[in-house]
Amino acid sequence: MVDLKGNEKAKYVARMFDQISGHYDLLNNVMSGGMHHSWRKQATKWAVEGDEGEALDIATGTGDFAFSLAQRPEISRVTGLDFAPQMLPLALNKAHDRGLSESTNWLLGDALFLPFQDNHFKCVTVGFGLRNFSDVRTALSEMTRVIRPGGRIVILDILPHSKSSLLRRLFKLYFRGVVPLMGALLARNRSAYTYLPESVESFLTAQDLVAAMEEVGLQKVRYKTMSLGTVAIHMGEKLRQ
Repeated sequence: MVDLKGNEKAKYVARMFDQISGHYDLLNNVMSGGMHHSWRKQATKWAVEGDEGEALDIATGTGDFAFSLAQRPEISRVTGLDFAPQMLPLALNKAHDRGLSESTNWLLGDALFLPFQDNHFKCVTVGFGLRNFSDVRTALSEMTRVIRPGGRIVILDILPHSKSSLLRRLFKLYFRGVVPLMGALLARNRSAYTYLPESVESFLTAQDLVAAMEEVGLQKVRYKTMSLGTVAIHMGEKLRQ
């Protein structure tokens, strides 16, 4: 599945996430042992540091990262963008249930062609979505375009281990064996949860992602790993003019 490129990959990923949208939150909790909430909370702290303003959450899914941002006093409003249409009604309903409808809005869109003006957002976040984009560099360039000078891009994702180790083998065994089984049992979609582990193994390492962010002009790029190095938060700032 991960050898798909360009528009073919984009269509496949959008269709896949539409198919699993109803089970997405459940599977996230099961696969991460509930830790994904803590990871987003830490990533949010990095994103909101500094001035006040609006935030953009790309690949927002059912909105958890957007809600974490919306609850911060530094953020006036959050736009959650996703290219899987079935995800957005779920985010909208969750916003209503949490009393966050006034501070959030939801938009169907493509990370490679962001429908926003230059220098608009205080920060842009992506949680577990960058590796699903058909062109990572273009997506990073678009994110950099729409944040204002001094603004931040924060990326939270599962990354492949760069070193050969017992942990890497165990991680691969879990992702290759256990995760597809969970997908089959809980979401009745083994193929989607076979793609997801493959997308991690073929994604950039932590250092490679640093280089990609620097290539699009981001400054002060740094990252932090969590959960025995399986998850990382990356942050870069747009140069102040």
